[in-house]
Amino acid sequence: MAGDAKVRGEVVTRFAPSPTGHLHVGNARTAVFNWLFARHAGGRFVLRLDDTDTERSEEAFVAAIKTDLRWLGLDWDERLRQSERLSLYRDAFAILHGGGRLYPCYETAEELSLMRRRLRTAGKPPVYDRAALTLSAAARDKLVMEGHEPHWRFRLGDEAIAWTDGVRGPVHFPPGSFSDPVLWRADGRPLYTLTSVIDDADLGISHVIRGEDHVANTAVQIELFAAIGAPKPEFAHHALLTGSQGEALSKRLGSAGLGCLRDQGIEPLALTSLIATLGSSDAVAVAPSLADLAADFALDRLGRAPVKFDAGELERLNVRLVHAMPFAQARSRLAALGLAEADEAFWLAVRGNLTTIAEAASWWQVCHGAITPAIEEQTWASAAAALLPEGEWDESTWGTWTEAVKASTGRKGKALFRPLRLALTGRDHGPEMKSLLPLLGRERAHARLSGQTA
Repeated sequence: MAGDAKVRGEVVTRFAPSPTGHLHVGNARTAVFNWLFARHAGGRFVLRLDDTDTERSEEAFVAAIKTDLRWLGLDWDERLRQSERLSLYRDAFAILHGGGRLYPCYETAEELSLMRRRLRTAGKPPVYDRAALTLSAAARDKLVMEGHEPHWRFRLGDEAIAWTDGVRGPVHFPPGSFSDPVLWRADGRPLYTLTSVIDDADLGISHVIRGEDHVANTAVQIELFAAIGAPKPEFAHHALLTGSQGEALSKRLGSAGLGCLRDQGIEPLALTSLIATLGSSDAVAVAPSLADLAADFALDRLGRAPVKFDAGELERLNVRLVHAMPFAQARSRLAALGLAEADEAFWLAVRGNLTTIAEAASWWQVCHGAITPAIEEQTWASAAAALLPEGEWDESTWGTWTEAVKASTGRKGKALFRPLRLALTGRDHGPEMKSLLPLLGRERAHARLSGQTA
């Protein structure tokens, strides 16, 4: 059942979200790690939608996941849905059943919950006692006749489970650490523990990179790989991201949802740069590109300690990215804001005063639209207007003009510059006026200094 890619030795990773909610930054971090690892090795990245939970899976979430990944710049080489692969899981069930590794169980959820409580009260681990294996054939037949459908458990071996983890190092679980996992529900649907292994084997997934909350799953799945005769992937379990107060991130934590961050004007490269380096030995900084992140990516740089996601740090990275963004990169983004006529001079003038690219629209209005000037003293402003230079304007014009106004009116410093800025832009702060004044032009500057809406 092992995929051809496994035989070739190609690096193949996967991201396997369940379309039961929106992606948050914790999900995104796993996706980024898998994409970077695959691209670093020149390998393949697979998007697998784990949508066998039909009650909770929604097509709207499928679309949102794809939108979020594309926004991050994470392209995939193959996409599949588990709901379309049920025949493959049934075949695997038959193989495991034929090999004597599956057994039917009839306990209800309430009975199992009570069993776990009794074990915990007795100071024992809540491991299933394999009571179903002691049922006689007659007892099983009676349950079936009464309409009880079984769920099916995979019988684990009696040896320790161990592997060398790509992040955690040596991992070891002694015999009896886990309950025999349920692989098939009573309603006839396979569960994640089985479907994930079958897909990983079939697709030749070489490396499974996921959160440390899956460590126990990995131990069980290693036995499943052996049971179906497939080589296991290499496993790496990264530390989980938490919120700024140490709380676990979840699909319900809307403040960390990718759609929310996108609406706030966060640049995808700022986010990928942050989550790729948080908790690693690398300094947190904005990478020039995803390709550069991939070129430098290595699992052995990741630490094991929980990592806090700080929205403030993301915002600071975002500001640095916007301030350094070249016009060639910003051009299409400005056009999407309706600023198709924006040129490099405008972008270089305003970018250092932006926290998001969307804010450029308001400065375009200042430079090329109509605003109501803020005139503190009309007589003085009119005198300044009369001194506006003729001819072509450039970045030296502001200095030439303000020196003339200073000499004529005697004003200097803040008393000179602040009222001029207010009159020309309607704001008391912003980009350097030496860069804005040529964008305004003499006609608009004169009108605003004269108190006109222009």
